Amino acid sequence: MKVQKSQTLTAVRRDWRKAFWSAEARVGYAFLLPMLVLFIVFRIGPALAGVVLSLMDYRVAGASRFVGFENFARLMQDALFWESLRVTFTYVLISVPLVTVVALAMALLVNQPVRWQGFFRASLFLPYVTSLVMAGIVWSWMYEPGGFVNGVLGLFGLRPISWLEQEATVLPAIAAMAVWKSFGYSMMVLLSGLLAIPRDYYEAADIDGARPWSKFRFITLPLLKPALFFVLVIETIGAFQVFDAVYVMTSGGPVRASYSIVYMLYDQGFKFFNFGYASAIGVVLFLIILVFSLIQRKLVGRTDA
Repeated sequence: MKVQKSQTLTAVRRDWRKAFWSAEARVGYAFLLPMLVLFIVFRIGPALAGVVLSLMDYRVAGASRFVGFENFARLMQDALFWESLRVTFTYVLISVPLVTVVALAMALLVNQPVRWQGFFRASLFLPYVTSLVMAGIVWSWMYEPGGFVNGVLGLFGLRPISWLEQEATVLPAIAAMAVWKSFGYSMMVLLSGLLAIPRDYYEAADIDGARPWSKFRFITLPLLKPALFFVLVIETIGAFQVFDAVYVMTSGGPVRASYSIVYMLYDQGFKFFNFGYASAIGVVLFLIILVFSLIQRKLVGRTDA
């Protein structure tokens, strides 16, 4: 029995090596090579360079020196870093649940068999392909005292609000713009998950007299968990990296109420030229995102079990 098992494993290894180095496989590698090179040069390379820079006191003009974890120790004692981290976490807690709920609701809506279904799907996806900078400028106009948002409030007899000039409203205002800008992509991901669910399950539920909420809870939601996990991870990463909207709409104000961690990274790197310190911020941000992604994966795996 052991001899037969050993011979089987040897045959499997031989077949695997033959398939790995076959002519067809080599053609595939040739097509993948340009993208792999670009990925290494523009993704892996800068990431590794950032890690190296985080361990140095890097100077554009003059001698740079290795400082070890000095930048990280300094970062842990920087009150501005902790403030920017608090702002970023607050933004994540506002924007990620909101965009996920909106995307799921819109995906369920455009999944209904209605006329002009393709038109509605394309219309809801359209904001995602618009320029984030332009969207930020337009929404800034909408948030002005005489803008569209305050005009709507005036119809209900409410006083205008300085959305981008008050600490209590600036992050929700930016999050609302970000949700409008990005929910289309998440909607399409969730719509793909909905379309992959076999219709037989719903037909069987209809025969049993299940209500819409029961079908959503016991059929749609469990089978949609992989797509939901992907959306949560992508939206969480995007929320932690918020910069463009803050730069265009508030420049980190008022009183640093929207001063995100990436905005601090930008200031340290491109205003004060502390590239080593800025790289340390980037490394810490990467670790935070990694931990959150692992936690989300663990929670989704636990609910699947």
